[in-house]
Amino acid sequence: QVQLVESGGGLVQAGGSLRLSCAASGRTFSSYAMGWFRQAPGKERELVASISTRGTSTSYADSVKGRFTISRDNAKNTVYLQMSSLKPEDTAVYYCTALVFGSPSGWGQGTQVTVSS
Repeated sequence: QVQLVESGGGLVQAGGSLRLSCAASGRTFSSYAMGWFRQAPGKERELVASISTRGTSTSYADSVKGRFTISRDNAKNTVYLQMSSLKPEDTAVYYCTALVFGSPSGWGQGTQVTVSS
């Protein structure tokens, strides 16, 4: 099983940028599609972006298309989420996960992103 540690969150003004990182342990990282989810207070956890095992295919929630970019470096066992043009509604705890048949397989501690207006 892949163990995951997210980092890179913080406080940023609207319109700013952040890059989240997710470091994975284990030798099977490159075998998994990966996803970034987020959960805002009082809301359900939602899928923000996903990426295929080799990084050749990505998908995004409509709310972040054109603003967020997911990428991965299998040599470093790391998946990234570059977030630009941030909005207050992007405020949430962000989690990465390995996707097994399209479903999340477990959660790390997450990283808080707060966007001020």
